Amino acid sequence: MPPAGRPAGERALGGVRVVFPAALGPVPFAAMLLADLGAEVVRIDRAGAAGVIDTALADDPRTRGQRSIGIDLKHPRGRAVAVRLAASADVLLEGMRPGVMERLGLGPADLHAVNPGLVYGRATGWGQDGPLAQTVGHDINYIARSGALHPIGDPDRPPAVPLNLVADFGGGGAYLALGVLAALVQRGRTGRGQVVDAAMVDGAASLTTMIHGMLGSGAWRPERGANLLDGSAPFYRAYRTADDRYVAVGAIEPPFYRALLDGLELDPDDWPQHDRSRWAAQRTALAEIFASRTRAEWGKRFHGTDACVTAVSTPDEAAADPELAARGVFVDWDGLRQPAPAPRLSASPPVARPRCGQAADTAEILAELGLGRDEADELRAARAVFAAPALP
Repeated sequence: MPPAGRPAGERALGGVRVVFPAALGPVPFAAMLLADLGAEVVRIDRAGAAGVIDTALADDPRTRGQRSIGIDLKHPRGRAVAVRLAASADVLLEGMRPGVMERLGLGPADLHAVNPGLVYGRATGWGQDGPLAQTVGHDINYIARSGALHPIGDPDRPPAVPLNLVADFGGGGAYLALGVLAALVQRGRTGRGQVVDAAMVDGAASLTTMIHGMLGSGAWRPERGANLLDGSAPFYRAYRTADDRYVAVGAIEPPFYRALLDGLELDPDDWPQHDRSRWAAQRTALAEIFASRTRAEWGKRFHGTDACVTAVSTPDEAAADPELAARGVFVDWDGLRQPAPAPRLSASPPVARPRCGQAADTAEILAELGLGRDEADELRAARAVFAAPALP
């Protein structure tokens, strides 16, 4: 078990220490979620390594609430520091290809030998085992193979790429954080940690659970663009406006659909909702109607109604939206506007957490591990550890 006596604090995960080697994709997102809930998060950086894609670590909101230490995990003395750090932790997260952490001497068996209570969270594309385990890939590959990509987009075009939200963040980072929290709860009963195997292909497939249920019941057609939620329904899709912007329409329930027709001054008798033979013509007609006014005009027309018509905002517009500001959906922390922590806990309100640059807290963390100044200097001289700025 990690050392007892760290103060729990008032935050949900106060007193929980999370350690992770810097990585791309799901791991830094999971680390952010845990930090937002109050965990103490320590990132292990390596010299010369890039941060996230096109974003310096110091500019990345996912580093909020973290501290960082520079360690060469391939150096024997650096590896010893990492083991010492893991021995003090409750959770270790890693996003290496299967087998890499074992070859470094930092696999689950190695670290459970010094910390039996450690929750060891692993994020990969295809999982720790199976025929695809060593295959490389990215978000688009995992959602393609899992069946999550095919239903997205227009039927006469290739599937639309939903950024990297489905596998990296939804099916990867969020599921990794969920598994870690479950393992922490169980550790509270048993005193022992375990391995959380969070494969993005697993998570992406899990996100399609409802679709499989609809397929089984005959309520979903295998082809793209023929279903209630894939943009085929005229009352559940986006439309271009006169100013070349877009509005999203989501009037699924009959009362909401009636409110949509009322706002558009359309006769319900001429607009049956679920006659699929008429959907194509209805989509064309609604496209012409929405193209006749600007996005702002439609927003004013439907504001306060139950028609489920919403402006499609850019990320910048969403961050500046006054109604979202009233809810506090975005926050200005550390000189950067960014999404606020979610979900919200009534007894643990979010607090501002600064972002963290590379190896920014090496000296402080080494001291916390009980290493004196002379030993820390020796480790730096041997290039087993480094502090910002990184060694060349």
